[in-house]
Amino acid sequence: MIYTEQEWTERSQAHLRRAEQRLERYRNPGTKHPIYDFLFEYYPVRPTHLKSWHPGFGAALAGDPPHAQWRDYHRTARGVELDLAAFWQRRGSAIDYIGNLLSRTAARPARFDCFGLHEWAMVYRTDNPRHDLPLRLGQARTDEVVEKHNLRCSHYDAYRFFTPPARPLNLTVLRREDQPECDQGGCVHVTMDLYKWAWKLGPLVPGELLHECFDLAVAARELDMEASPYDCRDWGLGVVAIETTAGKNEYVRRQRMLAERAEPIRHRLINIVDDVQRARLDGYGASLHT
Repeated sequence: MIYTEQEWTERSQAHLRRAEQRLERYRNPGTKHPIYDFLFEYYPVRPTHLKSWHPGFGAALAGDPPHAQWRDYHRTARGVELDLAAFWQRRGSAIDYIGNLLSRTAARPARFDCFGLHEWAMVYRTDNPRHDLPLRLGQARTDEVVEKHNLRCSHYDAYRFFTPPARPLNLTVLRREDQPECDQGGCVHVTMDLYKWAWKLGPLVPGELLHECFDLAVAARELDMEASPYDCRDWGLGVVAIETTAGKNEYVRRQRMLAERAEPIRHRLINIVDDVQRARLDGYGASLHT
C-alpha cells in the first residue's frame, strides 16, 4: 500500500487529534492518578508514542513525510517506508518473542475463574499496599477474602507483585521463563498487555491499531481496579464486589467482553509479526521495493 500525501496527512492529523483527546482524559502531568498513571508508568509509553502515527509494515508514504527523518525509516522507489533491516537488527529478537507469546496465547483456551484476586493477593497481610487508596473492606476482611478463595493467577507480571504470604497460596508457581506457556486470553492483564506488545512492535503497527490497544487497556485497567480491594469511587469508578456471588458474575461477564474485544486485536498483531518474518525470509527488498 502506498499512501498519497493527502492520505497520510489526513491520517496523521486524525491520529494526533485522537491521541490528544486520550491524553487530556487519562494523562495529567504534575498530578497523580492511581488508576490511569499505570498506563504510562508500568507501561512506559510516552505521550509522543501515542501522538506519532505510523502507517504500519508494508506501507509507503509518497511525497515528503516527516517519517523520512525518523529512525527506522528510509526512502525507496515506493516512497518513505520502514527500513526493516535496520529495525530488525535492533528489535528482531523481541519481535520473535512477541509473536511466539501471542500465538501461544491465542491457541490456549481462555479461563474465567480467577475473579481478579491478583490485586487482593498484592495487599494480603501487608502494611504497605501498592496504591495510595483505602481498602474497601479494611485489611482484616481483605485478608479473609484471600483466604476463602483459591488463587488461580496465571500471569507472571501480576503474580510477581503478590506479597510473600500470598505467593504460596497460588495454585501455580509462576516464573518469567514460563510466561509463553501460561498466558491465556481470559486474563485481564494479558488483555491489557496487548497495548505493551503493540508499543514494543513500534513502527510495524499502524497508529490506529495502537490506539485500539490503548482503549482496550483502559477498559481492562478500570475493571482491574473496580474489582480490586481498593475503594476507587472517589476517582469515578464503581465497585465489582468479587467477594459476593453477584460480583463474581459481573466480573466474569466483563472479563469475557474484554477477551472478545482482545481476540481480533491479538490476531492482527500476530499477522503483522508473521508478515515481517515472512518478508525477511523472502527478501524484503525484492518483494516490496519493486
